[in-house]
Amino acid sequence: MKAVVATDRSADAAGITLMDVPEPTPAINDVIVEVHASGFVPAEWEWPSTWADRSGHERTRPVIGHEFAGVVTALGYGTTGLSMGQRVFGITDWHRDGTLAESVAVESRNLAPLRGDVSFTIGASLPISGLTAWQGLFDHGRLQSGQTVLAHGAAGAVGSLVTQLAHEFGAYVIGTGRAKDRQAVLGYGANEFLDLDNESLADIGGGVDLVFDVIGGSIQKESAGIIRPGGTLVSVVGPVQTRPIDGRAVDFVVESIPEQLVQVAQRARDGRLRPHIGTIAALDDAIAALNPATRRPGKTVINVRM
Repeated sequence: MKAVVATDRSADAAGITLMDVPEPTPAINDVIVEVHASGFVPAEWEWPSTWADRSGHERTRPVIGHEFAGVVTALGYGTTGLSMGQRVFGITDWHRDGTLAESVAVESRNLAPLRGDVSFTIGASLPISGLTAWQGLFDHGRLQSGQTVLAHGAAGAVGSLVTQLAHEFGAYVIGTGRAKDRQAVLGYGANEFLDLDNESLADIGGGVDLVFDVIGGSIQKESAGIIRPGGTLVSVVGPVQTRPIDGRAVDFVVESIPEQLVQVAQRARDGRLRPHIGTIAALDDAIAALNPATRRPGKTVINVRM
């Protein structure tokens, strides 16, 4: 079968290629899913889990991509809760071969049903971005109605969903980005927009209750300084380097939780969530789409089956 494989760790994005690999076989509690669409998170080749399994053994030529939507075509021994021909979506294990392939083996507990009126393209765009936003706001950020949320990268794949979810649950949302993102961010439900190229976080009067950080570095340091007592800094860019003086700091790696996947997909289905999909390409064109010459905003989705 065709798959996008990382062949050279030192080459970063240039070290991926489309090639033929063996069909996957299901382990205990696995399913085989015929992939229809796969989302992609940039810089996956930098993750340690791309190059080593859970025992620390080196992985060679790993299939990349970890969020997807497709159809169940085989059940492993002991698998329950899913059936042949069922539409599903979710996140695969970080240490196993991924979803930029015609088929993938994945633990059934990582999958949720995908309704027939949600496209595979939309379904593939949601798992990592949607669950990152959901878990960061509610599980780790403990968001409450009436709080003020600072959403960095509010026009991006994750930040746009953070903005929409925070708005839906009654927060006052300040979204950040570049000047060209202003109207998009306000359209996602932000109450204010801050152009980080020309405006300062210090201009935010009164501070904020929750910062959702997708940037890190100096922006994270400045953000920590405007968090109100008892507030929270949530980071998805690794361990927090600068903690709020009188607040919490949390960094996390997203998990595939089927109940939350259903919540996110339902909102996409009824229009409460609009995923920002920036690039859609076929599998045969995946290498160029995943290694663009210029920065492309939003989620990249590869339609494996057109």
